[in-house]
Amino acid sequence: MLRLARPLAVAGAIACLALLATACGSSSSPTSSAPTSTPASAAASTAASSPAPAGSSSSAPAPVASSPSASTAQTGTNTFLAPGQDLSATPLHEPACTGYGCALSGDSTAFLYQITWTTWSATQAVGSGTYRLDACNPDCAAGPVYPVATVVTLSQPVKVCSSAGTYWVWSRASFTFPNGLPKALQGQNAPTNPWTFAAVISAAQQSCG
Repeated sequence: MLRLARPLAVAGAIACLALLATACGSSSSPTSSAPTSTPASAAASTAASSPAPAGSSSSAPAPVASSPSASTAQTGTNTFLAPGQDLSATPLHEPACTGYGCALSGDSTAFLYQITWTTWSATQAVGSGTYRLDACNPDCAAGPVYPVATVVTLSQPVKVCSSAGTYWVWSRASFTFPNGLPKALQGQNAPTNPWTFAAVISAAQQSCG
């Protein structure tokens, strides 16, 4: 019995080795390995890495700069007096014009002084106080300055475009003089009335051009 068992054990071992060899060989077969990517996923990857053609609807539109005037409406709150008709100076809103006053001219010959505003709307501003006028006689540097009681009306606002946004400035002033004008400011020496601020209009148009 012992002699017969030994050949059977050897035959069983050989059969197991044969089965293991077959199993190991089948695990390395190319047909049993799954593909790393499918055609669909490859196409998606290609589309994601490929630039969109010019004019394609998938391309993002370029940002459009918004214009301040598109969302800003003119009101009394954003309407100002440009001192000395200078848009680079700090604009004035319902100024009391104390101290030296509020310059209306760029040559310092006309100032509003101690003004009380009864109206400041989107269309006009009305105030009463003093109008200081240089008679420019013999010249503006040496001429006497006359304080004249006045009621001033500012009107015809024009739009100004700046880096801080859109606002409006008055471009016209008209005056009434309850006590009249002194003799030195009558006739050909009378102040311009109404007065159109040409410098303000030109600068405003250029700022929004």
